[in-house]
Amino acid sequence: MIRSGPVTGLLGGSFNPAHGGHRRITLFAAEALALDEVWWLVSPGNPLKAKEGMAPLAARCESAQKQARRARIRVTALERELGTRYTVDTLRAVLKRWPKRRFVWLMGADNLAQLHRWKDWRTLARLMPIAVVARPGYDDAVVASPAMAWLRRFRRPLSSLERPERWSAPVLVTLRFDPDTRSATAIRRADPDWARKSTTRLSRGRQLRDQVTRRLISGTWS
Repeated sequence: MIRSGPVTGLLGGSFNPAHGGHRRITLFAAEALALDEVWWLVSPGNPLKAKEGMAPLAARCESAQKQARRARIRVTALERELGTRYTVDTLRAVLKRWPKRRFVWLMGADNLAQLHRWKDWRTLARLMPIAVVARPGYDDAVVASPAMAWLRRFRRPLSSLERPERWSAPVLVTLRFDPDTRSATAIRRADPDWARKSTTRLSRGRQLRDQVTRRLISGTWS
């Protein structure tokens, strides 16, 4: 099936909280890949991350919407609605639900280094092109990773994606830009109560709506 709709980047993550680094990487990737927009998939829970210290979904979505303002970024809690826990299942569902859109999966080099730990990662790579944003300090880990040993044969120059209607998978492209030192960990350390402040605002009547599905996102602390 030929997909002829908008070209959409998908960036998944905890966004605990979202920050300017997420925005900067997204805008860079959107320009480099000529994306029409990018969806931030705010994960209900990452199977590879501890639940301790993870803020409620609504608080994380609110922080993401603040960072996405006035940009071609849409924040969604789509995985909660789909009931998917693993990225490969989410991408399958997304492709089925939006059959005309063209998608590319965006990820940082730190995630590529551990991609072999993800469920059905080879299947994931066959679903849509992958664009990896290089991060300082991860080059050696990426080169040595089992996933890269398999994906290396599918590496393509950025110019290969100049005609998005011809995108096919597996395809791996690497994007390089000046590093951003901001991190969610540092933000949580500086303001440990950031999520509860957000939840308090939501509990006072402010409604938070998913920017893709338009459904309300619960503001309860759970």
